[in-house]
Amino acid sequence: MGGRHDEEYDYLFKIVLIGDSGVGKSNLLSRFTRNEFNMESKSTIGVEFATRTLQVEGRTIKAQIWDTAGQERYRAITSAYYRGALGALLVYDVTKPTTFENIGRWLKELRDHADSNIVIMLIGNKTDLEHLRAVSTEDAQSYAEKEGLSFIETSALEAINVEKAFQTNLGEIYRITSKKSLSSEDPGSSSVKEGQTLVVGAQEGNTNKPCCSAS
Repeated sequence: MGGRHDEEYDYLFKIVLIGDSGVGKSNLLSRFTRNEFNMESKSTIGVEFATRTLQVEGRTIKAQIWDTAGQERYRAITSAYYRGALGALLVYDVTKPTTFENIGRWLKELRDHADSNIVIMLIGNKTDLEHLRAVSTEDAQSYAEKEGLSFIETSALEAINVEKAFQTNLGEIYRITSKKSLSSEDPGSSSVKEGQTLVVGAQEGNTNKPCCSAS
């Protein structure tokens, strides 16, 4: 045990993979973390995650990528699954229109369960099956723009854009996180504001009661 795998890292970022079953989430995960692709990959049961350490803007980032079954019956795990996630890769299969149509449902789930600042990237996977393509790049691109998501098409099979997809997502998370750590040293940070809010509440409580009991 030990050795190279216990590298020091500056940040640990949790990223979740979501999308319908069969769109290739597990293969995106294995391609990025182990550079492997399994033609016979079976449906993920429950949750699994893998990590990979990489450099982003000179910092060592440990990416913890979580993968879940896309099936309904695993919905019970959602809130725990999303807890602490800073990024989400929302995956559909370019050859299966229903997986693209369901993106809205996944987005709603993200907005219900995940942090509101989560960095979301839309991914059209399986571009190696170009002859079977049923979702155009343009449609997905305009949908992503409308929803404020970044967008990329990938092939986990041919290892195209997989690295770029994760790097882009991690880079965006890093920029937000490094900005946040700068601003938190600022005296006007949120903790101060919360303090003021509490004070205001207390004053209101004190002033109302005497006025009302006097009348």
